[in-house]
Amino acid sequence: MSLRVGVVGGGQLARMMIAPAVEVGIELRVLAEQSGMSAALAATDVGDYTDADTVLAFAREVDVITFDHEHVPQAVLHALVDAGVAVHPGPHALLYAQDKLLMRAKLDELGMPQPRWAAVSDAGELQAFLDENGGRVVVKTPRGGYDGKGVRVVSAATEADDWFATLAEDAHGGSLLAEELVDFSRELAQQVARRPSGEVRTYPVVETVQRDGVCAEVLAPAPHADKRLTDAAAHVAITIAEGLSVTGMLAVELFETTDERILVNELAMRPHNSGHWTQDGAITSQFEQHLRAVLDLPLGDPSPRAPWSVMINILGGPAEGGLDERFAAAMVAHPAAKIHTYGKAPRPGRKVGHVNASGAELDDVVYEARGAASHFD
Repeated sequence: MSLRVGVVGGGQLARMMIAPAVEVGIELRVLAEQSGMSAALAATDVGDYTDADTVLAFAREVDVITFDHEHVPQAVLHALVDAGVAVHPGPHALLYAQDKLLMRAKLDELGMPQPRWAAVSDAGELQAFLDENGGRVVVKTPRGGYDGKGVRVVSAATEADDWFATLAEDAHGGSLLAEELVDFSRELAQQVARRPSGEVRTYPVVETVQRDGVCAEVLAPAPHADKRLTDAAAHVAITIAEGLSVTGMLAVELFETTDERILVNELAMRPHNSGHWTQDGAITSQFEQHLRAVLDLPLGDPSPRAPWSVMINILGGPAEGGLDERFAAAMVAHPAAKIHTYGKAPRPGRKVGHVNASGAELDDVVYEARGAASHFD
């Protein structure tokens, strides 16, 4: 009898689980939000992931439920668990990926290094935090933000008045998250896989380059990362994975500060953009590793296949025409690069694909990856 994994969400992360599922002999089924999404090849169902009955009906046909995103409501997640469905990661873990205020409080409880932060429920509390933290801070909506959305750098409390007004209209009230504006030298990401029986495996810490709040490039491993840094990043990720009982892939986004500390920025409990390089650059990709982990199968070797790998996101795509017509030229010019597209129409700022390259010299690998990606501008 084959193992059956159900993925809630039909985006590119579900799409990229299809190939390793086929290779390992896993039957992958996808509950997509609408027809024609990135994971259409495995989309056996189309429906509303916020409706418990819809998700429960989907779950009855699989052995375990996992996710393409973290937006499934807690009520739906608990309905699955109450019905005896294996859910990985579970609602108790996903809660901290869904609510940044709860995440910050829990990370404090675990003793994890992170920026100074506060829950602010009105302009007066935000102004007080501004006054205590140099007059310029980051404000985030606790729920729903990603790829730079729901994040602002403010110098006056009035710059968040619209968000406070929205909170005031909510019957349950709530607060915004205010964080110090970290003086960082670069951004890093540390991935770890954990399965229900407790086995953990870490990938090399990587450097991520952001443009307009969206990941544009990943260098693996992070250049100039000494043993102190790599050990610290792995320790933080493992402590969080175990402390939150995360099952599957966990990505911990980090700041490396100008005084050589690391601070936790965000968490993602699923395969993550910072790990796309593993498709071609690691012995076991993050997508195969996630499937192994949620099924409680022995985890694969996360070691790199080459000294360096680079991932370049294709953001937006060409202003005219589609991606398909650009493949041949990119392949001729950069035959060593691996091109991955998501079945999405080009749109400004949208992640429509990525390019991976690996090799012995970082400068050469960067050239190959950027060169191939440039054909899709």
